[in-house]
Amino acid sequence: MKLTWLGHSGFRLEIEQAVILIDPWLTGNPLFPQDQRDQALSGATHILITHGHGDHTGDTLAIAKELGIPVVGIYDLITHWEKTAGIEGTGFNKGGTLDLGGAKVTMVNAAHSSSLDGPDGPIYAGHESGYMIAGEGHVIYVSGDTDIMADMGWMGEYHQPDIGILSCGGHFTMDMDRAAWAAKKYFDFKTVIPCHYKTFPLLAQSAQPLTDALPGVTVLTPDVMETVIL
Repeated sequence: MKLTWLGHSGFRLEIEQAVILIDPWLTGNPLFPQDQRDQALSGATHILITHGHGDHTGDTLAIAKELGIPVVGIYDLITHWEKTAGIEGTGFNKGGTLDLGGAKVTMVNAAHSSSLDGPDGPIYAGHESGYMIAGEGHVIYVSGDTDIMADMGWMGEYHQPDIGILSCGGHFTMDMDRAAWAAKKYFDFKTVIPCHYKTFPLLAQSAQPLTDALPGVTVLTPDVMETVIL
């Protein structure tokens, strides 16, 4: 299984027979090297969206049309795009599980907000979400944008993820200290990968506090477009 950070909250996940682009915001992402776009998209089979905000959905429609691949996410947002943008999509909801090329993807709760930009202000885009992705002997928890929530208790116990991809830059999501507390309280991660940080000055610039707070856990901080094998 291979994971490549695309900057901010974007990832390329190669798992089972799928190559899943998670929240692919490339154009305008100050961390993403635009000359590596083709490399980031090569062989992609699905796009997985956590919520509607532009720093997560940014290149979704363009990539879906360019590659002819489906977009997967909360029912409200996906059906809106199917009708207005003509993309192929699979909408589902919390508690639902999809098989994406052999990887089992379950939508779980998050605590944030979700909207698209509209001419007169934000447009409702369905609820924010996270995902449990099971495959190749691992379960990955993709937190999506979220704060700590009590739901993490049953989610950790039921799904038993060993890898956590945690939004932890602060201001809009958990910060490093809160993410570390949640990881210790609710999960038994072997590996944690921070995201939603370093992109803007407003966000945390270093994940060292997360590393320091999780002794015994491998905290990976790959560079953008660096691939790690899990």
